[in-house]
Amino acid sequence: MIGQRGLVGLVAACGWFALGLQLYLVLWSRWENQASLLGALVHFFSYFTVLTNTLVACVLTCHVTRSDVRVKRWFLHPAVSSGVAVSIVVVGVSFSLLLRHLWQVEGWQWLANELLHDVMPVVFVLYWALCVPKGHLRLWHVAVWALYPVLFFAYSLTRGASIGVYPYPFIDVAKLGMAQVWLNALGVLAGFVLCALAVVGVDRWWGRGR
Repeated sequence: MIGQRGLVGLVAACGWFALGLQLYLVLWSRWENQASLLGALVHFFSYFTVLTNTLVACVLTCHVTRSDVRVKRWFLHPAVSSGVAVSIVVVGVSFSLLLRHLWQVEGWQWLANELLHDVMPVVFVLYWALCVPKGHLRLWHVAVWALYPVLFFAYSLTRGASIGVYPYPFIDVAKLGMAQVWLNALGVLAGFVLCALAVVGVDRWWGRGR
C-alpha cells in the first residue's frame, strides 16, 4: 500500500502539473497573439492563485524530499505551512464566491482552474490537518501571514496603475474606482484574518489535546 510520503508526493505532483498546465496555456495564448513571452511569465506570477499554489507545491515537495536542507526546514516549519494553508483556503473561497460565475471555461483551462482553485485547497487542508505538527502557533503569526496578501495588493495596484491591467476584477481600479477597490480588498483581508484566527485556534486546541 502507498504510504503517507507516497500520497503527499502524488499531491505535490498534481500541484506542479496544475501550475505547469496553467503556464503552458498562458504561454500558448501569448504565442498565438504574438505577444511577449517574458511578459507572459510576469503575468503568470502576478496572480495570488499561482503564487499560493507554488508555495503549496513547495511545502508538499519538501515533505517528501529526504535531504535535510535549510529551505526544507523553513517550508516545513508549522508557522510557514500553516500560513500557506490559510492562503490556499482564501484562494479557494474567494474563487468560489467572487470569480467562478465570471469565468466560463472548458477543456484544459477548466482542468487547470479546478486543480488550482478547488482540488489543491482541499488536499492541502487535509495535509495540514494530518501532517503539520500542532501546538506551535501564536496570535502574532496572524499579523505575519497577513503581510502576504497586503504586499500582493500593493504590488497589484502599482502594476495595474502602470500598465492598466489588474489580476482580478474586484480590484480593477479603472472599472470600480479606488474607494470600491479598497472596500473589496479590506473585505478579502478580513476573511483572510478570520481564517487565520480559526487556524490558530484549531492548532492550539489540537495541540493541547495531544
